Amino acid sequence: MEKRKLGNSGLEVAPLAFGGNVFGWSADQQTSFDLLDEFAAQGFNLVDTADVYSRWVPGNKGGESETIIGKWMKARGTRSKVIIATKVGADMGEGINVSKSYIRKRVEDSLQRLQTDYIDLYQTHYDNENTPVEETLEAYDELIKAGKIRSIGASNMTASRLLASLRASDQHGLPRYQTFQPEYNLYDREKYEQQYADICLKANIGVINYYSLASGFLSGKYRSEADINKSSARGQKALSYLSARGIRILEALDNCAKKYAVTQSAISLAWLLTRPAIAAPIASATSTAQLQELIKGVQLTLDQQDLDALNKASAY
Repeated sequence: MEKRKLGNSGLEVAPLAFGGNVFGWSADQQTSFDLLDEFAAQGFNLVDTADVYSRWVPGNKGGESETIIGKWMKARGTRSKVIIATKVGADMGEGINVSKSYIRKRVEDSLQRLQTDYIDLYQTHYDNENTPVEETLEAYDELIKAGKIRSIGASNMTASRLLASLRASDQHGLPRYQTFQPEYNLYDREKYEQQYADICLKANIGVINYYSLASGFLSGKYRSEADINKSSARGQKALSYLSARGIRILEALDNCAKKYAVTQSAISLAWLLTRPAIAAPIASATSTAQLQELIKGVQLTLDQQDLDALNKASAY
């Protein structure tokens, strides 16, 4: 399988990231192990998580996903074979924080849960604009020099702060964000394409986008309010996609899925992998059957006629 580079980090990944937000939430430990086993067996190596996963679940405090990944790596002896991407800065009970002292503390917590002495890709999960970009980058500089992290990325950061961070890196010899993690999919195109795509291309930043399937909407399982009402709370976000444009996108996906004999989810991922700067879309699965359908999307090459149809249906 062809690997894609994450910026200039030296990290190379297969073109699908497993979204670890489900571990310790909608996938228990045994299911998570099964999913990670299958993911690795199929030649994939990028697992994305965060310290805050899954704090939103009653009874959880955050760190559950990292803990499961750590147990899996230790049980299977796979640490050297996987690229672990985790994040810092989300609200763990103290608000959004990317200060130097906070990052120093939280990286130790993540390392302990992951049962490793280094993190491949450490990402700013949310940005606090009261913290100078230089302070955050200085914290990462310390951690890279200490061998605790290999490279850094950003997510949920304004374009102006991303640019300011890149300038600070160049001016002060500080680590540079090698990846960016935006919301991007067939429906949610406008913000990334208008605000971030050029920055990422010009700066050679690898994009590992989240909500690749628009909270499940692009799987085709939500086609009416009744469908959404029957689903879990997680599916409620799909209600916002039930527009005329959303229906056009589903129809285009239906046509392609029928032609290639795959799911709408697979088509959605195949489309993403044709977009400039996209290195590895993030997608989650809670069963190995779902995971296999996602993998089919990565292995699929859409012809130009189908790409044109998808682009036209999703035009904003």
